[in-house]
Amino acid sequence: MEFTSRQLRAFQLVAQHHSFTRAAEALFITVSGLSVLIRELENQLGFRLFDRTTRQVVLTEYGNDLLAVTQRTLPELDAAMSRIGRTAKGGSQSISVGTMPLIAANILPQVIKEFRSQRSDLRIQLFDADLTTLLHRLEAGKLDMALGIWFKSVPGFQRTALFRFSLMVIRADKIGAPYRASTTWSALNGQTLISLAPTVPHQQIINKYLAKTGVVCQRGAVVNLLDTQIALVEADEGIAIIPSYGVPVCRNRKVVMSRLINPIVNLECSQITTRAKKLPPGADEFSAFLKTYVASWAGHACVLY
Repeated sequence: MEFTSRQLRAFQLVAQHHSFTRAAEALFITVSGLSVLIRELENQLGFRLFDRTTRQVVLTEYGNDLLAVTQRTLPELDAAMSRIGRTAKGGSQSISVGTMPLIAANILPQVIKEFRSQRSDLRIQLFDADLTTLLHRLEAGKLDMALGIWFKSVPGFQRTALFRFSLMVIRADKIGAPYRASTTWSALNGQTLISLAPTVPHQQIINKYLAKTGVVCQRGAVVNLLDTQIALVEADEGIAIIPSYGVPVCRNRKVVMSRLINPIVNLECSQITTRAKKLPPGADEFSAFLKTYVASWAGHACVLY
């Protein structure tokens, strides 16, 4: 007995829509062409698949039995053909992704691991650097996409919001110090603040809100990396204001964290791509997976998201 996958797809669509007209539209063929496919399949099988009236199309008992089979086998066939096709086109594909060091070290590795379990043929190449370097590499065609927090428009690039984090304050974990789930900006007045270089975009936002709320802090160390900033807080050299994606690092240090409120300040992490360069196959799939994963991760890790 010989029948084609096109016949089976036609059958499944009619069963799904209960209509030859809508099934034909989904297959981009005429209703008469669809009727031919169904009639040929019924002739080959030797039994009717549908009871048809002027008002409705209903599966017969045998049609129901066949539908149960096609619903299992057609998706498996599609997946197998896609996998074989990717292999035939050159084996493993890759996407180059750049992001800030702390995200690269604490979030992306697990995302890549989980994504690989679904797409073992797609290799994710990770590059960590500051935002300026990431943009230069994008312009030079050395990265497919970059993830980061950009507060200004970036001409020539496509920007897509993925997720957002909030600002929080961290302090050295001292014996007897009270735990605070939240801290107001005004409560930081007069404290020694360890900051990042003023060229760092999110530090610019922090400085803006310190000025806006009238908070004056004592000037502490100015460093280039969030990891260094967190380590200095642990050493009780001062407090720091950091994005909440630093929570996993803070948990490995003797520091306490609380959310900054009045006002709450959110930072949007976006994907940046070059408008002139077409993304490689699988890039959109990875971006969608990343967005879902980070939302789930933030909830499980109790990250202020």
